[in-house]
Amino acid sequence: MKRTVTAILGLILAVPTWSIEVGSRVENFRLYDHLGGSHELYYYDDKKAVVFLVQGNGCPIVRNAMPRFQELAQQYSEQGVQFFLLNSNLQDSRKTAHDEAIRFSYDIPILIDDTQIIGESLDLVRTGEVFVLEPKTWRVVYQGALDDRLTYENQKEVASNHFLRDAIDNMLNSKEIETAQTDALGCLINFPEKSKRSQHASISYEKEIAPILQDNCVSCHRTGGIGPWAMSDYNMVKGFSLMVREVLRTKRMPPWHADPSIGHFSNDRSLTIEETQKLVHWIEAGSPRGSGPDPMAEADVSFARWANEPTLGPPDYVIDIPAMEIPATGVVDYQYHLVKNEIPEDIWIETAEILPGDPSVLHHVITSFGYLENEGPRAGKLKRKGRGGLRGYAPGINADPFPEDTGMLLPAGTTMQFQMHYTPVGRPTVDATKMGLWVMDEPPKHRVFTMSVANFRIKIPAHARNHKETITREVPKTALLYSMLPHAHFRGKAMEMGITYPDGSYELLLSVPNYDFNWQTSYTLSEPKLIPAGSKLVQHNWWDNSAQNKANPDPNIEVRWGEQSSEEMLFGAFMMRFLDDEEVAAMKADTAQKISQRN
Repeated sequence: MKRTVTAILGLILAVPTWSIEVGSRVENFRLYDHLGGSHELYYYDDKKAVVFLVQGNGCPIVRNAMPRFQELAQQYSEQGVQFFLLNSNLQDSRKTAHDEAIRFSYDIPILIDDTQIIGESLDLVRTGEVFVLEPKTWRVVYQGALDDRLTYENQKEVASNHFLRDAIDNMLNSKEIETAQTDALGCLINFPEKSKRSQHASISYEKEIAPILQDNCVSCHRTGGIGPWAMSDYNMVKGFSLMVREVLRTKRMPPWHADPSIGHFSNDRSLTIEETQKLVHWIEAGSPRGSGPDPMAEADVSFARWANEPTLGPPDYVIDIPAMEIPATGVVDYQYHLVKNEIPEDIWIETAEILPGDPSVLHHVITSFGYLENEGPRAGKLKRKGRGGLRGYAPGINADPFPEDTGMLLPAGTTMQFQMHYTPVGRPTVDATKMGLWVMDEPPKHRVFTMSVANFRIKIPAHARNHKETITREVPKTALLYSMLPHAHFRGKAMEMGITYPDGSYELLLSVPNYDFNWQTSYTLSEPKLIPAGSKLVQHNWWDNSAQNKANPDPNIEVRWGEQSSEEMLFGAFMMRFLDDEEVAAMKADTAQKISQRN
């Protein structure tokens, strides 16, 4: 038995204890933390140092090291040092990391590397190790143990060598780090794909990679599309493959910004963990072509037709949106076009669809309709109350008909407003976009409409990194909620949308921890949400008005509500319908029956 234990210990000690090399540069990445926050590494380039401890649930080395690590975080955070935990464990999840943090009182963000691609690129070996990055170059300046207090069998009361503390002190005092690398103790991390790297060269481009790209990327990355390059064939994909890897690591693509652990959405554009791993491993294997035909070269995708036409026929009405001249370069402020509704009678719309004039520059369209203000400072603009919203446009967003047995009423005499966002692509062009309307022959059973929330009194202080404000609105009748669209401008950082029920309980329906102004996404629930009468719609917005927000027009000013992108908004749109009396009665009877069965 003794020989067996010795042999096992020998195998453990034979595993390398060093991971990333001192002096090596760490590539950018973005990860969710255990509380649902989103963190991009390079955002912290204003810090004097960025420190990581590799965390793993259940590891005794980590648990015993954490009190000292948190002491250092409290000591040095005010001096411009950023601290993180990084969890790449195969067996851990955000939930279990959250539970571990509560149990052991961790107050440092735990970044969850659920795909393991970040841990693989760092060549992590053990939990318990720490590494320090110099943010000006993103190079590793220290890697190893926190100090020498812990061993696998024993703990000293006080450490003799404070490796991490000394490294931070040296950095803050612009001194050379004397001990830049030490042996780290901790639990081995299982990266099963690292042992399969020779097999990654056999990942099939034809059968595995191309289908992922076609399902998730080609709607934008096609000839004439909003994507900067077209995935027209294998050679194009391989040529841009390193960029694909970069945007996957930083979660810039695909453009889906909802927290995957909150809610389920039918228009989810995100990749699965397995799809992300497969793409990254294929790229890191050299993007091999393999055998078989090239599905990307054979694809035929066109912008020149209405998506609904094959099933619904041509639109009953076509609304011409005023054409816009788009310059070759620069920034085009949001354009707001008002178009009088010339249809002489009220109509029920089955669906609405935007057909872009020049898809390469048209980034998104948000539509609304209502009656114009006739006087006052808002004369000529849509009234804030009593307005509705039609379907908008963004690359990759479908324009399916409204939910079954529902339609949207477009009253005669209203005015349509089109909020247009353009992105210059290096050549001047003219965009002449249209909207098609499909009209129902008979009024539907239910009217679908958009209930909006807006806070016109927002006041965002200059230089604020994480300013929060909230708006609520009561739902007067029991309703079904179908989709949600949160909105802000360049300083928008994160949003949450939820429901406060009549009993005071709160349910978070949508979290967008990494809001991107460039993508105005309406999040469609996979299953409609029942909202009892008297509930309140709730929206929280956070803004980053600091210089670290690279999109910020001016961090030195206080920002208030305004329609231009240099100003700000707290706005949300909830598409829903009310339930009729019979539906409410049936719902109450069903609830009563379930309670009776439980009792």
